[in-house]
Amino acid sequence: MPRRSPGAGPQADPSTDRHARIHAEFRWQVPARFNLAEVCCGRWARDTPEAIAVHHERDSGERSAYTFARLQADVNRLANLLQRLGVQRGDRVAIVMPQRYETVVSHMAIYQLGAVAMPLSMLFGPEALAYRLQDSEAGVAIADESAMASLQAARAECPALRHVLAVGAAEGQGDGDWRAGLAGSDNRFTPVDTAADDAAILIYTSGTTGPPKGALLPHRALIGNLPGFVCSHNGFTAPDGGPVLWSPADWAWTGGLIDVLLPTLYFGRPLVGYTGRFDPVTAFGLMQRHGVTHTFLFPTALKAMMKAVPDPRARFPKLRLQSVMAAGEPVGDAVFAWCRDVLGVPMNEMFGQTEMNYIVGNCASLPLPGGGTAPGWPARPGSMGRAYPGHRIAVIDDEGNECPRGTPGDVALHRRDVHGDPDPIFFLGYWNNPRATAAKFTGDPADSWCRTGDTAVMDEAGYLWYQGRSDDVFKAAGYRIGPSEIENCLVKHPAVLNAAVVPKPDAERGAVVKAYVVLAPGFAGDDGLAAELQAHVRGRLAPYEYPKEIEFADSLPMTVTGKVQRRVLRLQEEERARAAGSVA
Repeated sequence: MPRRSPGAGPQADPSTDRHARIHAEFRWQVPARFNLAEVCCGRWARDTPEAIAVHHERDSGERSAYTFARLQADVNRLANLLQRLGVQRGDRVAIVMPQRYETVVSHMAIYQLGAVAMPLSMLFGPEALAYRLQDSEAGVAIADESAMASLQAARAECPALRHVLAVGAAEGQGDGDWRAGLAGSDNRFTPVDTAADDAAILIYTSGTTGPPKGALLPHRALIGNLPGFVCSHNGFTAPDGGPVLWSPADWAWTGGLIDVLLPTLYFGRPLVGYTGRFDPVTAFGLMQRHGVTHTFLFPTALKAMMKAVPDPRARFPKLRLQSVMAAGEPVGDAVFAWCRDVLGVPMNEMFGQTEMNYIVGNCASLPLPGGGTAPGWPARPGSMGRAYPGHRIAVIDDEGNECPRGTPGDVALHRRDVHGDPDPIFFLGYWNNPRATAAKFTGDPADSWCRTGDTAVMDEAGYLWYQGRSDDVFKAAGYRIGPSEIENCLVKHPAVLNAAVVPKPDAERGAVVKAYVVLAPGFAGDDGLAAELQAHVRGRLAPYEYPKEIEFADSLPMTVTGKVQRRVLRLQEEERARAAGSVA
């Protein structure tokens, strides 16, 4: 197939399409010197010191609020403490804590030092922690009671880890305690002057093959995320006090840190943190208590909320919620319709990944300069959306050529935007893994496409239609199967809480479609229900897409970011087939 020039294919008319007009007018503004702590905390501590930066609530009901002035003072104290512990520019500091105030302080202090924050999930066991601490050669770790036991169990394998700072109920179990360390530190600190290209964050991606890879993000990456953040939240404005944001997404991951914590504080708005397990009823109550106007929810969480609270506005009449952004898995039109018709909030799906996040999505509306709002590019149920301003997106083939509209391919982001300017959203590379970094790009590193590893189709209007991870798409009897559409169909049945579709090896057809189904409360899995679900899918999708086999499960394997791990189920099916002798 001949190579297509960048931007080839039918183009939207800027005079009639607001999405095209915004893209045509948008230009990146990236200063040479830029620091996340300064733009997310320092400037607000000077300009609006008494404004609330962080609301925190525990599952016990205990609540606290912290101003930007208090936040900055604690950030300075911690920066001085870390400096005494030998942390220098470029050093990696691990943060192993949930959504709590000290997590925010830790990030800002590390950025002020010009060091690199390495957030790690409190759910990681000793082996997962040891690998990441070894690979990054982190010298200091900050942890609370949720992770201290696992961290200490991993420590023997981490010779570079010279100091563990204990927080909360873990105090006394590390090499030093948070409260004592901050009490003995000055609340004044002169931040290190950092370039926009300097490293700020190291996040290890779960990956589908091989060990996790550390994606190294620069300070400027936040700038690249902001257009998508604003558009996905319909301008991120709210009357009567302004926007307030909460999400159950773990701050140790891209979704919680870069989609929630950093952009919320960048705009000087209150961030709500909650320490406790996710519960759909608790989530609605939390949002009502804190006046949350904007939220980011994983589809898994949305499905649970839809099932648990069918009419949230009746049960929680003081909800201020105005926008819902969803990412991680396709939402599907069942949840989309519930948000629109029952919750009364527009649903904007977003797509991205750690290496370059917030690149595609929807925008129901945007504010007008003179007041009021106008449509942006409203969602088409089932679509991932269109490229956010400043990002040049295409679907490419194995050779790096742009695919014709309607042809499946790998979703890719170009290094340069439609004006030829560098896109600031990109990661710097994989930590100590130049080969993997090079494999991520197609062509000249300075003027190339970066592959996401996700398969989609782009329609004539530029909307992307997700088919699945490249290694999740499979063939059955010669047909190409994307699991998301089938899963979405299953979830529409009242008996289904969640579902995952994978190929089951079959000697005759190569593979058949199999569905793992988690049932909603009050339903029991039996042959009759399995047949009913098969008929439910067969009647709504193509005949070859209905699951030939359904297995009822108590739960699905999930990543700590709330994504279904289809790979685990696929490998399980392959192992079962080998054990049964049905495949080689």
